[in-house]
Amino acid sequence: MSDLLRQHLLATLATKPAAPLCVAFSGGPDSSALLHALAQLPAARAQGLRALHVDHGLHPDSRLWSDHCRRFCAALGLSCDVRRVQVDTGKGFGLEGAARHARYAAFSTELGEGEYLLLGHHRDDQAETVLLKLLRGAGPEGLGGMRAWRAFGRGQLWRPLLTLSRAQLRDYIGTHQLDCLDDPSNADTSLARNHLRREILPRLMQHWPQAIDSIVHSAALSRAAADTLQTQWLHAFEALHDPVTRSLHAAGWRALDPALRGPLLDHWLHALGLSAPTTAQREQIERQCGARPGQLPCIRWHGVELYIWNGRLWALSPRLEVDPNWEARWHGEPLTLLDGSTLALTETDARLTEPLVVRLRRGGERIKPAGDAHTRDLRDLFQKGRVPPWQRDVCPLLYTGGELVAVADRWISARGEAIFQQSGARPHWTTIG
Repeated sequence: MSDLLRQHLLATLATKPAAPLCVAFSGGPDSSALLHALAQLPAARAQGLRALHVDHGLHPDSRLWSDHCRRFCAALGLSCDVRRVQVDTGKGFGLEGAARHARYAAFSTELGEGEYLLLGHHRDDQAETVLLKLLRGAGPEGLGGMRAWRAFGRGQLWRPLLTLSRAQLRDYIGTHQLDCLDDPSNADTSLARNHLRREILPRLMQHWPQAIDSIVHSAALSRAAADTLQTQWLHAFEALHDPVTRSLHAAGWRALDPALRGPLLDHWLHALGLSAPTTAQREQIERQCGARPGQLPCIRWHGVELYIWNGRLWALSPRLEVDPNWEARWHGEPLTLLDGSTLALTETDARLTEPLVVRLRRGGERIKPAGDAHTRDLRDLFQKGRVPPWQRDVCPLLYTGGELVAVADRWISARGEAIFQQSGARPHWTTIG
């Protein structure tokens, strides 16, 4: 197996354009075999082979594990960067999902321009992934399992071991007597993947010894089907997506064939940095697409609020509660508001001759826009101006001497126009959704 693994990696390296190589190194058997075998290849070293270890901080010995990874790499003459992350379990992803999210966020941040991130996932991991996706009701994209190759961060994510088995990698570890870490959480069968690996798959293989081969074969068929469908839903996405508002045409999306509707929605959400809905939540979105005008359906799941408004789908992260009594003095410098949006002047170096007070909506506000014969109620302006409802309570209102002179960059009174003319710049509100 020693020669087999090296030959396999040498052959797969030859199929990819030369680029820097970074191994996601946990210190466990799979990534240890991958890193060790690559270190034996002059071609890999010539491509700047290095390791990246993520310390999740979830175990008392995690810092000792980081030290182990540094020693392992030092013995191979390789650099090992260690990044410690905070695992946020408060977003409903569960411990596994939250740790994975934190880990991949670190990988994405640390990956260099054009660099390949190599992961040690193998054939058995692929079978487990497909079964988990099946149990969650996935379609062809999910049942296609992990992609061997995809864009990631500033580079590419690469899984070169998907055709090799766990047993083959363990043989390599034994042959070279490699010292590997054993994370005790891998024995915790309350975690879904561990339960599947330790309890379910062994029973399946007692009756169907070829189970993993069959599952992986089905995954390849599903991947081929998903890739074929992708050409169709990507074309539909271009027609339905507004790159300015980053919203989707609701009726157009609902009219798509279900085989296209699901992956298109997931693609849109992932591009926004948001998670995909469950099957039940997706069905709720479909039902709400027919809501009557004036209604504002909102479908929520962990980390996402999806609105149906003005005939389109809008998705954003849940907003924090804001204090309606908040206010700040503003001289024209970039000002971060409570929801994370930014108020600034259009000219970077411009400043106001006299500061304005920035507040949020409290109710009953009125303004007479320059050139308008009438004073307008802010509620009516928002409705007629089609300001998204979720932006209305966080829209910055600009005052001087208690008089409302500007509603962000949308409506400005004659007095406000004079103030901004003196500064040589106008206000600009950069929203976040």
